[in-house]
Amino acid sequence: MKNWKLLITILLSLLFISACNNETSVLPKDPKKDERMNNKQDSVNKYTSLAEKKNKDIERDPINLTSYADVVGASLLEPIYELFEANKEFTISGSIEKSVLLKGNYAWIKLKHIDENESFEYYTPIKNGDFTQLIHFFNGEGKYSVQILLPSTEQENYYSELAAFEVMNTDSEMIRDVTYTPYGLEAGLHINEPISGLGAESEMVIVSGEVEESSVMLQIEKEADTWQHIIPVTNGSFSFELPLFFGEGIHDVHVLLPDKNLENRYQYGSTFKVNNTSSKKMKPIEYHRGYEEKGIVLDSPKFGGFDIDLLMSIKGSVDPNTRNADKLTHLYIKSKKGQDEALDVIPIHQYHFDESIYLRFGPGEYEITINVPEINPENKSFFSFSSIAALTVTNIAAEDKRDLLPSRGIQSEALEIIALANEITKNAKDDREKAKAIYEYVAKNISYDVDKYKNSEFEWDDNALKTLSNKKGVCQDYVYLAVALLRASNIEARFVAGDAGTGASKENHAWIEAKVDGKWLIMDPTWGSGYLEGDRFVAKYTDKYFDPVESEFNKTHMRENVEY
Repeated sequence: MKNWKLLITILLSLLFISACNNETSVLPKDPKKDERMNNKQDSVNKYTSLAEKKNKDIERDPINLTSYADVVGASLLEPIYELFEANKEFTISGSIEKSVLLKGNYAWIKLKHIDENESFEYYTPIKNGDFTQLIHFFNGEGKYSVQILLPSTEQENYYSELAAFEVMNTDSEMIRDVTYTPYGLEAGLHINEPISGLGAESEMVIVSGEVEESSVMLQIEKEADTWQHIIPVTNGSFSFELPLFFGEGIHDVHVLLPDKNLENRYQYGSTFKVNNTSSKKMKPIEYHRGYEEKGIVLDSPKFGGFDIDLLMSIKGSVDPNTRNADKLTHLYIKSKKGQDEALDVIPIHQYHFDESIYLRFGPGEYEITINVPEINPENKSFFSFSSIAALTVTNIAAEDKRDLLPSRGIQSEALEIIALANEITKNAKDDREKAKAIYEYVAKNISYDVDKYKNSEFEWDDNALKTLSNKKGVCQDYVYLAVALLRASNIEARFVAGDAGTGASKENHAWIEAKVDGKWLIMDPTWGSGYLEGDRFVAKYTDKYFDPVESEFNKTHMRENVEY
């Protein structure tokens, strides 16, 4: 730009990204880079000698500053000539006598690789009227045009040209810096990892740094594909293992910071590129609004679209400073394959969770949603929850063992349950006798909990072991224990939900279906344990509800679905 009066308008939210760290504009020292440079010393000497030789052959014309230099009292200390040769890097430095007049704190340096028509930019802090920037050649060997601009004296986010020149890089190595915008620099943003603006990684890259904010947004792009995610900043630091979702090739990574004036808006703070050497493509996790609001940090999984052999790990933490964090005791994990659906519960202990769930419906693709429960002081006979994240995975386990695997409330793998099942069925000759012995044990040893029924005192952690310990419960608790004992005895069994009653009106109820000799038989140990007389439970065992005639059973029980 030769006319200094032409002002360049930049919306802060759309700033091209610059490269310098908080204080010096020199990249952190990279031991690997030092090693590379030592290994290539002969080459470096060759390129340096070549640059020096070509500089001697170039006709030396000094850089002409625009008239804007007189307006602000600016001078350029380095470089001196409008065309020169360099090896890998050179320095730009200058001084501004009237820097107090400037409506900005950064010099804007624009590089353009003339042969490839590609551009790169730096924003360099102006401190006490001085600025200095170490420049690397982002696209390797070739001729670059360089333009230096200073902030306007009249309006913020406007710049005027100070100088323009050209430089030839004699080295073929591409050195790209991590870049920062003025917005990022003002917020004290500094990227610790990666240390280079263009590095090679396989599948994942660690992004870490410091910033004076409570959160940052990471955005990753490759061609038309894009994904973004908000991560917390703790004690001024952040770190995240970012998947390179979109397969082999260059991914652009941006670090964005919260807008100080607009809620739920973010401004670009820094950017760098990562070359993914892996051809593997991953499916991003879809995070929902409650993820940030509840302070959830999901450590595993990091992405979707991968294969799992039956067991899927769910691991992470809750920010203890989040509102109601101390009341968040568990998560609900919903796994769905076609029309089949299961709901698992993962407890949270000391703000951390680390459990696995079964993909119980055999091989194929599953939709997984991670949910937080509604925090409600009122007792309910049902639980409400909302999704905070969703992803897809593929189960490669060959068998469908939905009715043998442990499930929510049914701890058939617990040693106490296995030992009790073995004791109960030790004299049984076949599966039918085992099932009858389990039905009889549960019906005779568990009392109906009238208060729980009347007051809807249901808990998220109601389960078979809890029922066994309390020796009482409602229909779901009878079923939890009986199904756990059946599965521990290697008998397929399932939790059946429906309505039941002897009159015209029926209420929610649960019972069991167990597979014996290749056929499903019905068991209702709750009704087999006794009956209610007013507000009092009367224990009176009957085997009438073990494998009843189905047509008679259906007169009092209406089956709706199987729950997992």
